[in-house]
Amino acid sequence: MDRPAELVPLHYVSLGGHGPEDVVPDPYGRVLTGVADGRILRVHHPGDPDSARVEVLAETGGRPLGLELLPDGDLLVCDADRGLLRVSTGDGTVRVLADSAAGEPLRFCSNAVALADGSVYATVSSRRYSLDRWIGDIVEHTGTGRLLRLAPEGGEPEVLLDGLQFANGLAASADGSFLVIAETGACRLTRYRLTGPRAGHAEPFADLPGMPDNLWREGPDGPLWVALASPRVPALHLLHRTPPAVRRAAARAAVRAPYRPSGTTGVLALDDQGRTVHHLTRRRSGFRMVTSVGAVGDHLVLGSAWEPGVAVCARPAAP
Repeated sequence: MDRPAELVPLHYVSLGGHGPEDVVPDPYGRVLTGVADGRILRVHHPGDPDSARVEVLAETGGRPLGLELLPDGDLLVCDADRGLLRVSTGDGTVRVLADSAAGEPLRFCSNAVALADGSVYATVSSRRYSLDRWIGDIVEHTGTGRLLRLAPEGGEPEVLLDGLQFANGLAASADGSFLVIAETGACRLTRYRLTGPRAGHAEPFADLPGMPDNLWREGPDGPLWVALASPRVPALHLLHRTPPAVRRAAARAAVRAPYRPSGTTGVLALDDQGRTVHHLTRRRSGFRMVTSVGAVGDHLVLGSAWEPGVAVCARPAAP
């Protein structure tokens, strides 16, 4: 697509909590999310501002980020403080699946996906910076992000990929033959092949017009939705070409400076060949730092690590 279409806002649903970083629709048209105080929430009727309501499902005791809905209704939760969790949406029970990887604490776990064979894959955004200092990793360009695999029988996760630039969103292809990893710090998506002669290899999947955050696949035959947390920042890309000492000094300054997200928001939908199906954007948006997107009926629901609620926008017509 040559030019982006307008991302049309419809209404806003306040959650009574800050930073719904990931939003995941369930089969009943509800939306699941986690907020900064550790609660896992379910939003009923998000498309109707008059009947929308928020239900508390569980508390992780940490900071939930990426969510993955399992076939039995439970949730995989990447918690930036506690690691990879399984949360019951029935009674709120929280179970730690993994809290270490390669002999070190599993911190800044960002997104996860479960495959049909029972294996779970997860990303770690940074091994150097914690969530509250995330901007430091983006500025320093550390390349300490990881892709992990937790075997069906459990245990400590295996490190499949290292050196990723702020590994973030994660999704599987429709046929389960590869994973797509969002590298926020590099404005790109990377494909990690699971099957075939190139199994275990990573390769470029798509270069993006902004910094990708969470990914969400809309059903087995639907597109892959990508939240763009920020447009590209040319000065940042120039900084990434400087020596490591310069980047480290810039990162130290960045984590101390007040941060305000860009007023430009955007989302993409891609097919499994990396081709753009939809590109929606809005300038001077009142809803900033879109970190996730999911589709519910005729609506798109946007999450944000910055905002105290979710935004509901018009869904584009099929191309």
